[in-house]
Amino acid sequence: MDSSMADQVALVTGGARGIGRAICDRLIGCGATIAAGYSRNGEMAKRLADDHPGRVTLHQGNIGNQDDCVRVVGEVVEQHGRLDVLVNNAGITADRTVRKMSPDEWNRVIQVNLSGAFYLSSAALPQMIEQSYGRIINISSVIGETGNIGQANYAASKSGLFGLTKTLALESAKRGITVNCVAPGFVLTDRVAVVPEHAIARVIDSIPVGRLAEPDDVARVVEFLAAPESGYITGAVYSVNGGLYM
Repeated sequence: MDSSMADQVALVTGGARGIGRAICDRLIGCGATIAAGYSRNGEMAKRLADDHPGRVTLHQGNIGNQDDCVRVVGEVVEQHGRLDVLVNNAGITADRTVRKMSPDEWNRVIQVNLSGAFYLSSAALPQMIEQSYGRIINISSVIGETGNIGQANYAASKSGLFGLTKTLALESAKRGITVNCVAPGFVLTDRVAVVPEHAIARVIDSIPVGRLAEPDDVARVVEFLAAPESGYITGAVYSVNGGLYM
């Protein structure tokens, strides 16, 4: 097993499924201990912990709620004594065209996808500053770069992560903390698996490499950015979209 992240602790939100689960598996493979954040997927979160005995702690909360974010970060530091890596991965959708989108649908997605990353990052910063070390990685989306019909709230939240990433990178660079962003394209997760085959076929036709991403395609980039050796990379956005958008 790789030990490049031995003794390090990584908080991964949405860590129980999809891209988050792949990120957890990758970082555990590098020797890290995982604090997996989850909201409703308790069974899948338990499965993650069972698959990696002694390497995972579970932390339930709503990342759209600032108090929950502060509590979860506090739990992680109390249990593990440190927090080295924060991966802001969890997100939601509430799709509707702008004409039909309610203020609640707009606010709910912005609150979780964008404000949640801000809440968690600001809660994690004091510990990372004390350590003079940290890695913050925000998971955005190609939709934040291109927009998408019916996803104004999602696109705005994911685009907002670019600005948050770059600003926080500037503010944290002299503290030994890097802040980067990964923007996946269409990834083969359980959300995508329920999309009709003909719709998936159209998406694949638009991707130059000719396939959807696997969750591990995204996790590999997160692993790279989370590594201690990646300390000279900050404020960057890494596209993982098979050439769909350049």
